[in-house]
Amino acid sequence: MATYDFDLITIGAGSGGVRATRLAGGYGARTAIVEQSRVGGTCVMRGCVPKKLLIYGAHVAEDIADAAGYGWTIEDARFNWPALITAKNRELERLEAIYERILRENGVRLLRGSGRLVDPHTVAVNGETYTAERILIACGGWPATPAIPGIEHVISSNEALDLMSLPKRLVIVGGGYIGVEFAGIFNALGVDVTMVIRAGAVLRGFDEDVRDCVTHDLEKRGVRMVRESEVRSIEKGADAYTLRIAGSDTLLETDLVMYATGRAPNTGSLGLAAVGVAVKESGAIVVDEWNRSSVESVFALGDCTDRVQLTPVAITEGRAFAETFFHDNPMKVDYQAIPSAVFSQPPVGTVGLSETEARRHGAVDVYVSRFKPLKHTLSGRDETTMVKMVVDAASQRVLGCHMVGPDAPEIVQGLAIALKCGATKADFDATIGIHPTAAEEFVTLRDKRPDHPARAAE
Repeated sequence: MATYDFDLITIGAGSGGVRATRLAGGYGARTAIVEQSRVGGTCVMRGCVPKKLLIYGAHVAEDIADAAGYGWTIEDARFNWPALITAKNRELERLEAIYERILRENGVRLLRGSGRLVDPHTVAVNGETYTAERILIACGGWPATPAIPGIEHVISSNEALDLMSLPKRLVIVGGGYIGVEFAGIFNALGVDVTMVIRAGAVLRGFDEDVRDCVTHDLEKRGVRMVRESEVRSIEKGADAYTLRIAGSDTLLETDLVMYATGRAPNTGSLGLAAVGVAVKESGAIVVDEWNRSSVESVFALGDCTDRVQLTPVAITEGRAFAETFFHDNPMKVDYQAIPSAVFSQPPVGTVGLSETEARRHGAVDVYVSRFKPLKHTLSGRDETTMVKMVVDAASQRVLGCHMVGPDAPEIVQGLAIALKCGATKADFDATIGIHPTAAEEFVTLRDKRPDHPARAAE
């Protein structure tokens, strides 16, 4: 019987890797985790958490503006961006210390450095090798940028979180959730923001009504949209950058360029090919329903598998892995009806199928409501909330719920439970709402949106 240094070595101390490894350690396994950067990974250190802290900071600008409608006079309000960044960094240090303590308390050894597979049971870290019965890869993703002239001048969301001064002008290339969220942050803080997007609206892949609503809200707030466009090249001048738009003579001048054109699995330096681990063209590791790769002793989870790039999904996959292989409790992840959010201003909450996706499976009933939030009847802010429900026409089961408006993520989290339970439209109709709230709109939707051939043919 082979003897190994550890029962489990994990490469990557992000949310999924930490969850899997500390649970395995808690179940008595000899465990180690490899991390070349900060413990906590993308979400805690370079993504969800710091980004949302900046969103909270930016939203105060709207609160101050809205206060006048409620009788408040706020004079001499000033914003200090470096102070916000410093406070954010202090919170990240606190969280990192918590993560490190959790690992210690569960007997996990932290190996600092870059991990690389030597063989199916061996990992090299900073010139030292360690063996394990199982190896788990949870190395996450990394911002991806195209190979165009001048791309070396751009920043990604990583650097945007650590800027110590605000630019006067910013071009964001990419209309996904990262681009949309940072556009909202910088726009609210007075930066002149332009977005260059390949499609006609932001948030490709989301429900069309959500996309239209968010795009319209961004423009109402002063974000300029350059639609159906790509950047051909970027040049650095004495005082600004210039971007040339492909297929035209259009030049955009700006003080800073941020690319938010997606993320790629961070697997390039792991030595996967030499060990025989199968990967997709994107670099994503191919795994089965048990998170096992093409090599029996090597597993992977989270963003590096490119299944669903959401932190709670990676955490759930980490738990399933630990339960299955270290607690004699086989567990698989259900990827249906996963709720998600875009922390735009106002935010998006969504769960289940979009209207377009649902129509691929058959006839649907669609309910949509748009209204001014009660708060803005006095604040005077020009903002509309949108709620949408997609229902299977035959069974009347609710297939999708979508919302754009204040507290949308908080509201949709609860609706996700209803969808998991197979709730029907009649179940929603029979539920008494809480008044006055925006959430009650989901239980008072009565009028179906008239169908038309264009939608039915999608």
